[in-house]
Amino acid sequence: MREQMGLFLATQLDFIFFFYGLAFMLLGAVCFSIARGAVGKAARFDLLGWFGLVHGGSEWLDLTALIVDDGPAFQAFRTTVMSASYLFPLEFARLAAIRLGAPMPGRWIYVPLLMAVVATGVVNGQVSANILARYLLGAPGAFGTCVVMIIRARTLEILSRPLVLCAAACFALYGFAAGLIVPAGDFWPANTLNQNWFVTLTGVPIQLVRGLLAAALAVMMWSVWGRLQTVAVGSNLYTAYLQRHFLTTLAALAVIFAGGWALTNFLGDIYKENIQTEAQGDLKLLVSRLDGETATVDAMVKALSGSRAVHSLLTGGGEAERAQTVLGRNVEASGATLGQILDLSGAVIASSDREFGLLGAPNAATALYFRVAMAGGAGREFVQDNEGGPPGSVASYPIRREDETVVGVAMLKKSLVKLSTSLQSFDRPFFFVDGNGVVMLSNRPGTLNRGLWPIGAKATIAEKFGAPIGAPMLASEITDAAWTMFNGRRSYVMRSAIPKTEWSMLIVTPLAGMFASRFLGIIITLQLALTALFHFLGKEHGVRDSVQMQSRSDLQTLADSLEVKANTDPLTGLYNRAKFNVVIAHELARAQRYGTAFSLIVCDIDRFKEVNDVHGHQAGDQVLVQLSAIFSAGIRQTDLLARWGGEEFVLVLPATDGLTAALVAEKLRRAAAQSAFASVGAITCSFGVGEYVAGDSVESLLARTDNALYRAKLNGRNRVECAAPVTSPDLVPMHLG
Repeated sequence: MREQMGLFLATQLDFIFFFYGLAFMLLGAVCFSIARGAVGKAARFDLLGWFGLVHGGSEWLDLTALIVDDGPAFQAFRTTVMSASYLFPLEFARLAAIRLGAPMPGRWIYVPLLMAVVATGVVNGQVSANILARYLLGAPGAFGTCVVMIIRARTLEILSRPLVLCAAACFALYGFAAGLIVPAGDFWPANTLNQNWFVTLTGVPIQLVRGLLAAALAVMMWSVWGRLQTVAVGSNLYTAYLQRHFLTTLAALAVIFAGGWALTNFLGDIYKENIQTEAQGDLKLLVSRLDGETATVDAMVKALSGSRAVHSLLTGGGEAERAQTVLGRNVEASGATLGQILDLSGAVIASSDREFGLLGAPNAATALYFRVAMAGGAGREFVQDNEGGPPGSVASYPIRREDETVVGVAMLKKSLVKLSTSLQSFDRPFFFVDGNGVVMLSNRPGTLNRGLWPIGAKATIAEKFGAPIGAPMLASEITDAAWTMFNGRRSYVMRSAIPKTEWSMLIVTPLAGMFASRFLGIIITLQLALTALFHFLGKEHGVRDSVQMQSRSDLQTLADSLEVKANTDPLTGLYNRAKFNVVIAHELARAQRYGTAFSLIVCDIDRFKEVNDVHGHQAGDQVLVQLSAIFSAGIRQTDLLARWGGEEFVLVLPATDGLTAALVAEKLRRAAAQSAFASVGAITCSFGVGEYVAGDSVESLLARTDNALYRAKLNGRNRVECAAPVTSPDLVPMHLG
């Protein structure tokens, strides 16, 4: 079960690397976002951001290696990028240790570590360099980051601590999975604790575990970012939205990845079906080529068995020389390398190889081709010479009397050297194997006499062919067709038996082409995942800006409300004395700077104390409110009407001279006198008017205007008096009656 799961997941490595890399890139983007805040900037989360982006890119380089040819230069580049990515969490942990007061070396420490990795790569190869980079850089960086996050969790608010501690645990597990479970190497502990051991133990490639840990890390840090955002924004609406949209986005990503995986497998299955069809066709072609190469000797040996000269040689009375001549002609005509006539015991009584002679020819009684012919059939067998090289095809046919009794066997042997040479350019690996699974013919150098699958009696076979068998290329014998591991790579292997022999032909299709066909599914999944993430970020930015704008608007409204309350008389709704003081100071400053005119009107209700005494203070308040409305209706929007205090009102008229101001005051006086007040009846008001003159201060202008009001009271009330345009007491003020 574990083996089957391991073989299945081996076909999913492209999607695993894609998912793995994307999870790390998401982690990087989240860490960069955290680094923009005060907490993240102080902790240098930007280093973890760079780790996520660079390490995610290295995983996508591994994905590329599955699709294209992975040469030594590309292997070195991938190891370099992976090693560089591990420097960022190392630096993150080093800086944190320095902030905590721990003695740490400077950045120079990375130089000898990297030099050790490079030297190992040069001496022992890229696999050893990859292993050492994980030991020296990957594991310490991940474990150090775990410790830093545990320490940092103590300083965070209580709701963020579990998320950071979970992220720390994920970093620790990732340090074990990526830093200690390494590619298989020839030194300890890589020769024991490695990726092959893990997949044998669990049936799961370690890359899948790393990818899931990367996804968990991204989710944990994304949650930390969300928690920091909600604290910074401080809005229940934003918090509820972010939690809801975060879960929705995770669900959408889960659906996208599940659908993308299904689409990728669908495209891969189409490729597999095509590959199986093509492999079947290529295998038929190879078998057909082999049949075509042996068809001539099959036909000629049958003709040889029916020759009178050969028949006479076996039945007695025939001339050996004549039979030898016929045998030679058949060998030459069929392109065979050897022809023989065998008696019933398997002994050679005639041979085309005259130099070898009959005495040195081995007895063929146990040979398959002889036994089949003696049984009355057409025999075929492939044989291998002790010296090695391509095998030969042996065809045999029984020699019969007139009563159909078998009296001997005719045999022709043809070398397959020409066939082997012509098939060397065949684009797919093929193997022509004997009954034990030993390669006899192939277009892949170095595989001759090597066992395709585990076989017994290796020593006997090696001794027979004079060469070592070597490690098998398949874990078990293939009876028909299977997707399996071939020489350490997932491949499709199809086998076809050669009729009438124990030999068979196998053709191998590597998995790299299937990864290329599945790549379209990965691209579509990537596009959908990025769309979901950008939608989340766009919505999050929009909601956050809206909430912050609403908060600013609420604060501005509150500030405006407080300002209105501070500057407004609560009874009449007019501006109060505080606002009046600000406005008149502003108008005075403008008049002094630009030489513009402005005037001041002070109003007092006549005999207001009697109103309160006779009708009560509530009636008096109603009079103040109604009079405020009358005055407000009779002035410009640019004028300021304020309640001065008690029954007094003050009016500031910008850009207005004294005469115009007196006319405004007279208008207001008449409006008040002509109005009826509900419970009081009629009231009158007295007005004092003052115009700003050069040299005036707020106090002097108010004093002159108030003096004018006082004169209006003395002169009989219900009238308008104007202050003198100058402060000289010798001038008599103007008045309107």
